[in-house]
Amino acid sequence: MSEPKSSELMEKIVSLCKRRGLIFQSSEIYGGLNGFWDYGPLGAELKRNIKECWWRSMTQLRDDVVGLDASIIMHPKIWEASGHTTTFSDLMVDCLLTKKRFRADQIEPQSGTVYKYPGAECKVIYRYVGAESKETGLKVNKPFAVLLKKGEHPEKARKLAKQFYAQGSLDQAMKITDGLVLHGEVTAEVVLEVDPQKETTEEVVNSTGYNPENGSLLTDPRRFNLMFKTYVGPQDVPKPDFDPAANLEQWKAWRRAFDESEDNKTYLRPETAQAIFVQFKNVLDVSRQRVPFGICQIGKAFRNEINPRNFTFRSREFEQMELEFFIRPDEVVQKMAGAVAGLADPQPSTLDPQPTWGWELWHKYWVEQRVRWYESIGLGRDTLVEYWQKKEELAHYARACVDILFKFTFGTQELEGIAARGDFDLMQHQKFSGKSMEYFDEEAKAKYVPHVIEPSAGVDRLALALICNAYCEDQAPDEKGKLESRVVMKFHPRIAPIKVAVFPLLKNKPALVEKAKAVRDLLRPHMSVFYDEAGAIGRRYRRQDEAGTPFGVTIDFETLGEQGPALQDTVTLRDRDTMKQERVKIGDLAPMLVEKIR
Repeated sequence: MSEPKSSELMEKIVSLCKRRGLIFQSSEIYGGLNGFWDYGPLGAELKRNIKECWWRSMTQLRDDVVGLDASIIMHPKIWEASGHTTTFSDLMVDCLLTKKRFRADQIEPQSGTVYKYPGAECKVIYRYVGAESKETGLKVNKPFAVLLKKGEHPEKARKLAKQFYAQGSLDQAMKITDGLVLHGEVTAEVVLEVDPQKETTEEVVNSTGYNPENGSLLTDPRRFNLMFKTYVGPQDVPKPDFDPAANLEQWKAWRRAFDESEDNKTYLRPETAQAIFVQFKNVLDVSRQRVPFGICQIGKAFRNEINPRNFTFRSREFEQMELEFFIRPDEVVQKMAGAVAGLADPQPSTLDPQPTWGWELWHKYWVEQRVRWYESIGLGRDTLVEYWQKKEELAHYARACVDILFKFTFGTQELEGIAARGDFDLMQHQKFSGKSMEYFDEEAKAKYVPHVIEPSAGVDRLALALICNAYCEDQAPDEKGKLESRVVMKFHPRIAPIKVAVFPLLKNKPALVEKAKAVRDLLRPHMSVFYDEAGAIGRRYRRQDEAGTPFGVTIDFETLGEQGPALQDTVTLRDRDTMKQERVKIGDLAPMLVEKIR
């Protein structure tokens, strides 16, 4: 079958997510809330499986990483120390015509002809039935510009300019531009003119100053802090000594001044990492770990994104999976080992941590570990891209950063960042809290503030990547052997929401139903099981294919021994992807499936 276009494919994926209970729009019955999403029955299982796989790989299969579960709301000074209150912002621009907001760095560069206007005149004539005429005039002095792509007629620019200069007028309210005639008591005729003789043009190349949706001029970029502000405990708001209703601007200024002076103000955390740094010494004291070691956490984070987009990819509420792996500074390694191994040194085919490793090799090690983990849950290397940030792209504290990108249907975008952060975070918290973050290394006989390698991934982005990667359309035979199209979600068994579906061949045969329910109960302690007895067996297979269930178990008359003792107490095990079926003894079913899904 031919591959659907990316936009069509994304629409199909979004539709399937709602139809099969993967993802719903938050607050949908109230019109939804942009940037917030709810996960349905299958989606909740998918996210839980992702987090369990990550947690198991980080903490249960390693000796050098321990876990943490910190609070969402923390002391506001933490965000001062980390720099979030002053630097955690995006540049925002507004469309002068539609007032829609965009992130300045996400405006697509455009080339074409800019039509500029110094202003416009609006003449309005009011006529009253049975009375004399009266004329009034209005002059607007406000610069405006419209970008036209090559081949577009200048009238488009004039039309947009008229819409802009009509804002706030009767023209806008009535949704007219050239004129309006009302039948009844009042007649109003509106004429809005843009003088073509005052029109100037300019050729621009790769400009980001115009709205890509309509060509309208954008405002100058301005900073927008992404943190959600909140309050701890009761808030006593004093009464102003003036009437707010009589002076709205004074009220706004008074309220803004009060908000900035509040002592009980704090924030919903924009990342989970800072809690790990703040609790570094406590975890170190109780976990009996030694550097190098890591602390990991899974938890909610909140960012007031300017323009949430691409389904769940960029949301305002999301979950992170972050590891802070603490290592010795290179100068300590040099003192201990006499040399620091780096990327320029010959390396074995497999990266096994060594005492001589400096930060470069630890960083490379974690990049490779993360890519291998993605492979283990079904995202092959052919779907991923390793992007090594250029020096000028790095955060001021970072020595290096690699973004692991996934080839989404809407473009190649970041799944995870692995950053070498140096000692910036621990040093900042040491400075702002007045508490030492130094570690005494008994082996090195030295005291130092550890450096950090940080792999940081988003649960929601990964769930979307797995959904996009799993979506497949192919053909399968129906009950009569005729090929028909099917949608199948080819989730890796490790992260599939439902591991196995159990079907009695016929629901009106009590012996089959009883046996099928016994098989269901046999498997339930080991994995998520779905029991379905409604409809033809082929339709039940299709429903589970669309849900991404990797295995189907059918209890038929052979299971009951009606075809002889050789097949008694065996079931048909069907593979979702190949649709191949095999007979398996009921006693062998659980261990066989456990091996396949883990």
